[in-house]
Amino acid sequence: MHLIIYLQESPLLFIMVTGLFGLVIGSFLNVVIYRLPVMLEREWRSQCDALTKTDEQRTEPAKKTADTFNLAIPRSTCPSCGHTIKAWENIPIISYLLLRGRCSKCGIHISCRYPIIEGITALLSIIVAWHFGFTWQTAAALLLTWALICLTMIDFDHYLLPDNLTLPFVWIGLLLALFGIFTQPVDAIIGAISGYLILWSVYWAFKLLTGKEGMGYGDFKLLALLGAWMGWQALPIIILLSSLVGAIVGVLLIVFKNHDKSKPIPFGPYLAAAGWICLLWGNDITEIYMHWSGLA
Repeated sequence: MHLIIYLQESPLLFIMVTGLFGLVIGSFLNVVIYRLPVMLEREWRSQCDALTKTDEQRTEPAKKTADTFNLAIPRSTCPSCGHTIKAWENIPIISYLLLRGRCSKCGIHISCRYPIIEGITALLSIIVAWHFGFTWQTAAALLLTWALICLTMIDFDHYLLPDNLTLPFVWIGLLLALFGIFTQPVDAIIGAISGYLILWSVYWAFKLLTGKEGMGYGDFKLLALLGAWMGWQALPIIILLSSLVGAIVGVLLIVFKNHDKSKPIPFGPYLAAAGWICLLWGNDITEIYMHWSGLA
């Protein structure tokens, strides 16, 4: 109780604690980003096997199931030598620096991506705490921030936006709207429906014109999620920002990285980034645009 009072009365302490907590969460997000796609693939393979089995195969004695694999089990190991990561080797950022970015047993290089994600999670958490202060908005915005980081990295790696993350957060956004945390219930409901239908319409229009799929269904659900959290009024800004950044990054990849034009570029990371920016500064961006365009 006293800690809550201290955090409420000391903004600097609250921001520092949030940043440290963000580091810990960032370490967990690394686990989710790696393991969730593997868990989904195993589940899909199991379902396919069950559907393709013959009647005789279904009556056969069940074979030994695969080892348990979820977000908690097994413990993290080195992908090269199988060394089990000890607690002191799993301290966010600090362990990476102490180990000089290498496995303590075999010495293989550990990707700098892990501490980067931990650092980014802490930094974004600090920004959220600084922006909203000691409020329920901060608690909710932190949850959304962490979910968007996971979705961004999973989509970047696998071109996948898992329903396990997008759909629950659609419902969380609608639930928060009942209490007016970021928007009102009617605006949230319209935002969720409109967010899905806008990209669904773009998808089918593009497919009818070109015969190709321009985006995945996960993008529809992600925009529906953002609409549920911020209301339909935020959708134009989110679409504009994500499209602008996506176009710029796409051109840069083609020009400087010789990116194959036929290879798809995930749109989820740009939607997530635009949604996060809009969550914090959407109203300010709208006012600046209205003033700049002469509409205000």
